[in-house]
Amino acid sequence: MPHDDLHWLSAVELAAGIRAKSYSPVDVTRAALDRIAKVNPPLNALVTVPEGAAVCAAEKADEAIKRGDQLGPLHGVPFHVKDNLYVADSRTTFGSLPARETVTADDCTAVERLRAAGAIMIGRTNTPEFGWKGVTDNRVFGATRNPWNRDLTPGGSSGGAAAAVAAGMGPVGIGTDGGGSLRIPASFCGLVGFKASFGRIPNWPGSSGAMLRHIGAITRTVADQALLLDVLAGPDRRDLLSLPPAGVSCAAELDRGIKGKRVAYSPDFGYARVEAEVAAICRRAAERFAETGAHVEPIALDWRDPYDTWSVFFFGTAAASMEKKLAEQGDQLDPGFRRVVERGLQLRGVDFANALAGRHEFWDRVRRVYDKYDLLLSPTLPVPPFAVGQDDAPPLEREKLGPLQWTQFTYPFNLTGQPAISVPAGWTKAGLPVGLQIVGDRHADLAVLQAARAWELVQPWKEKHPPM
Repeated sequence: MPHDDLHWLSAVELAAGIRAKSYSPVDVTRAALDRIAKVNPPLNALVTVPEGAAVCAAEKADEAIKRGDQLGPLHGVPFHVKDNLYVADSRTTFGSLPARETVTADDCTAVERLRAAGAIMIGRTNTPEFGWKGVTDNRVFGATRNPWNRDLTPGGSSGGAAAAVAAGMGPVGIGTDGGGSLRIPASFCGLVGFKASFGRIPNWPGSSGAMLRHIGAITRTVADQALLLDVLAGPDRRDLLSLPPAGVSCAAELDRGIKGKRVAYSPDFGYARVEAEVAAICRRAAERFAETGAHVEPIALDWRDPYDTWSVFFFGTAAASMEKKLAEQGDQLDPGFRRVVERGLQLRGVDFANALAGRHEFWDRVRRVYDKYDLLLSPTLPVPPFAVGQDDAPPLEREKLGPLQWTQFTYPFNLTGQPAISVPAGWTKAGLPVGLQIVGDRHADLAVLQAARAWELVQPWKEKHPPM
């Protein structure tokens, strides 16, 4: 197969083709590197590309095939890693001037497991400083741009991963999600971003942000997410919060469908304002969702925005990790991130105790939805992609929001730890992607993936690519 035909294939398709010897790991890796060289410069999605190491790993993968070795489920498949996760013997910058020369001898658990499954690391993707905001720019590498419109942001904080996957620079982008950072850029780039249940994918090495942060991926298909969860999930004794095995293969069970499932749709959670075109696209998607065979009902929720609770954990953990750097190198930090750290340093122990109580109170409201329904649908975000250079979305109806409060549909489920996925709901008249969020009950990862796959069959998006 010509190299030009490989870059839009999914991880599942690439792995199958490699096993069938339709093409080799070297073919796939060189195609990905060629694509990066061609389309990355104007997007600035990947900030480090270890070409020599990637080709060397691909050659070793070829040799394994020739020897007749048993192949892993992702043998020869390329992936890239957000630049806030450790990759052995590779610089991790965190998008931060003070931390830009960080090097570790160990892979994080996700990279370790991907390599063990045969996947090949082809690059590091851009992130805002320490992943602090829902757009992607920093003082080390600059801004990442959206492949659908380069004047606009791809979202964040895993925006480099999303821009790369959307532009065909590899089928899998590994990232993090502490308030929506996989789902936000998936929505803005027309992709699939999945935050599995808290602890399902181990978060090692740990950090002060571990109580909110989930590890996951951005892909073009739901089947890739299912395969990745099979590879990445499972306990790691180094992460005391990691969950025991789920006891099921998501890839094997993915296509069982959701016929008869009870699905609720909330357009606003009772507190969010949504831009009119986004609201209309998501409403139509919710109506069409019944074509999956599920029973879909609109519901009126009376939730209170949990931003004040979530932000205590978010600001507090930022302060815990950055207090020393603020004192010594504060002038080098992103001004917005510096303000987040400074707010975190003002918090008291009683604020954290109240936030813990607030999290339980919020869950008490959320769980009642799942007493009656299996799944909850909502917009992923209240707005379409907006201009590069803004830290937050333009306010709707002159509302005053705190940092990241425009992500009102995503951060609630970092508090509760529920599985949540963003899939394409549709596109605006201007050709910009809009995401639909599917949220499951606690630990119901498979149900969320099955629902996303059922929706993908109703309204396919894999062949819809940005006008590069």
